[in-house]
Amino acid sequence: MDQTFLSVIIAAVALIAGSILGYYVRQNLAKRRAGTLEAKLQKKVIDVKEETTAMVRNAEKKASDIVERAQKDVDERRREFLKAQQLLLNRESLLAERIISFEEKEKELQTKGEKLKTIKESLEQLRLEAEGKLEKVAQLSREDAKKELLALVEIENEKEILARMKKLEEGNQEKLQNRAKEIVTLAIQKCAVSQAQELTTTTVILANEELKGRIIGKEGRNIRAFEKLTGVELIVDETPESVVISGFNPIRRQIAKVALDKLIADGRIQPAKIEEKVEEAKAEIAVKIKEAGEKASYEVGVIGLNEKLIQILGRLHYRTSYGQNVLMHSMEVALISETMAEELGANSQIAKRAGLLHDIGKAIDQQIQGSHIEIGIKILEKFGESEAIIKAMRAHHEDYPAETLEAVIVKTADAISGSRPGARKDTLENYLQRLKDLEDIANKFEGVEKTYAIQAGREIRVFVKSDRVDDLGAAKIAKQIAAEIEEELKYPGEVKVVVIRENRVIEYAR
Repeated sequence: MDQTFLSVIIAAVALIAGSILGYYVRQNLAKRRAGTLEAKLQKKVIDVKEETTAMVRNAEKKASDIVERAQKDVDERRREFLKAQQLLLNRESLLAERIISFEEKEKELQTKGEKLKTIKESLEQLRLEAEGKLEKVAQLSREDAKKELLALVEIENEKEILARMKKLEEGNQEKLQNRAKEIVTLAIQKCAVSQAQELTTTTVILANEELKGRIIGKEGRNIRAFEKLTGVELIVDETPESVVISGFNPIRRQIAKVALDKLIADGRIQPAKIEEKVEEAKAEIAVKIKEAGEKASYEVGVIGLNEKLIQILGRLHYRTSYGQNVLMHSMEVALISETMAEELGANSQIAKRAGLLHDIGKAIDQQIQGSHIEIGIKILEKFGESEAIIKAMRAHHEDYPAETLEAVIVKTADAISGSRPGARKDTLENYLQRLKDLEDIANKFEGVEKTYAIQAGREIRVFVKSDRVDDLGAAKIAKQIAAEIEEELKYPGEVKVVVIRENRVIEYAR
């Protein structure tokens, strides 16, 4: 037991001694570590101070360099400013010297001018005195002497003067005529447009004879509806596999032909379908009319025309004048005008544009009262054409004076195009004019809706408004139209007047 207790005491003493020893060892190690960390921190502080010092020195050096360069720049600019200031002072001094010199010269010139004026007055006085002395000696005034001298020279050289004047006139006239012929010949050779005589009938070829009966319809209702809607005469005769569309208005004939072709292709020929196809044909012809106007302006080289003006121009494709296609005639006049203007030094663009538009009024002269020139002027004014174009186009029939050279050129080109061989045919134009007069007479009466001259002018069909004209009124209008035709027109044979009053009631089942 004692041994065990002793062992415990020894172990406790050893433990206490080890703890004390360990404490001192740890304290020693901690002191060593603290000394090492402090040394490192001191070293870093020293390094940072050295870097900061170096950066400050570099910054000071750079600042010094910047200040030095700035000072040099300021000095350089100061020297340039002083140099420029000196130059301005020198120029100012030179300018002042020149001003003084000019003032001195101006005074000198004024002095010389006054002296010259005095000398001129003295010379004029001497001249007048000399003339007075000469008049006294010759007993003639200056004007009388001049007249006598000229009379004497004229008498002595009268024959020679007259001969030279006549020779010059003949030579110039011959040269001018030759030049004019050259210009006209060149214009015609370069610009002649092929023309085709327009007829008043159009033939439609049929696939078989059976179609004629279907075109006529039961009791003729189809053909009556077709003729009423198109304003043409449909001739169905014994000619095999063909029918003839007759009418003096080319647009109506073309609409009728297109509509008939559509009906034949569709196969269903009856009044409702006829009305539908006629409307389709009108729309199609309107497109073709615009295409014709665009093609004409493109081929001639006239640009910038209003779209509606091009549409009106295209209508001339279906208009004739003395058998001559008016659109082809207008294109020819435009090209001839351009060539002549180039040769004569006029404005070729104005001449060409006015030439193309000179007959634009004929496109709608059947719908509007007035001459085609007056109508054309209104059309061009409405669509913004220039005054130069209007002046150049309106004088081609001498209704207005030719105020410009371009107007004379367009007038001449129109005459060339219309008078060249084969261009026009008077008898056809007279015939077409008679048909138009027939329609105009009927359209004057109140209540008339539309009028068509058919049968080559031997028949006129007048459609009246059923709500405004009764049956008795229709008979009265027929007699009045016949009497008006007898009084105003001259024609062979007789003219049949047919007044048609139709009631149409339309309802929709919905």
